[in-house]
Amino acid sequence: MKGQTTEVQMSNLFQVRKMADTAEIDATEMSTKDLNCRMRDLMRSGIKRVFIKNVCGQRYIGTRLFSPEKHNTMDIEIFGTPGNDLGAFLSGHRIRVYGNSQDGVGNTMDDGEIVIEGRVGDVLGMSMRGGKIFVRDNVGYRTALHMKEYLDKRPRIVIGGSSQDFLGEYMAGGLVILLGLDNKPHKANFIGTGMHGGVIYLRGNVDPDQVGNEVDISPLDDRDRGIVDRCICEFSERFPKLRLDRDEILNEEFIRLMPRSKRPYEKLYAY
Repeated sequence: MKGQTTEVQMSNLFQVRKMADTAEIDATEMSTKDLNCRMRDLMRSGIKRVFIKNVCGQRYIGTRLFSPEKHNTMDIEIFGTPGNDLGAFLSGHRIRVYGNSQDGVGNTMDDGEIVIEGRVGDVLGMSMRGGKIFVRDNVGYRTALHMKEYLDKRPRIVIGGSSQDFLGEYMAGGLVILLGLDNKPHKANFIGTGMHGGVIYLRGNVDPDQVGNEVDISPLDDRDRGIVDRCICEFSERFPKLRLDRDEILNEEFIRLMPRSKRPYEKLYAY
């Protein structure tokens, strides 16, 4: 009987701790500032997981959550449509959106992970320098604009569908993969304009006219296929409901887009 009481007490303690580590926010009619201040207060109080319901256009969610203590991170689950600059300057936290998101997701992101169960607007991953972003569906214009690498960080974006124009514009580092799961041809133009670092993998093909003059189109080698395989596995883990056949995807044609030079405008600006 004494042992049973101890077990009940431990069970209750676990439930209290679980509740103490979790919070819920109803964002109905909350301003951007109030929502972000509330999240910052929760992080400082030790909350590890927060559910945000009824999100409708609030911006910069996750931006004010910098913490010098690397262990002080949160899992943020968003129900609704967050506004621009979701996860801007994100530093180690994990964000999951059950729906679409607007422009600027992962702007200058440093570390952590963002998962979007829908589509994303323009300039996804702009100046991103670390962390991972997974998007189930399509993305807008100028994805990975000026994406870069910093020290040992190599940012990664995996997209289930396709993108619009200027994918990888002025890209300086990192990795982008378009899986083309909708089996539609990539219609984007000006891919890799000004690209001088990083790599883009596309399932399917593109015409040379769709790609910037700075970009070289080539097939995948064994190392590339290993990278793509790992990214497909990670994507499948984030979106299990898609029930993807990894082997079927890998057996289809992929191409690699890489810059021909690290200084594409050398002749234009050199004296």
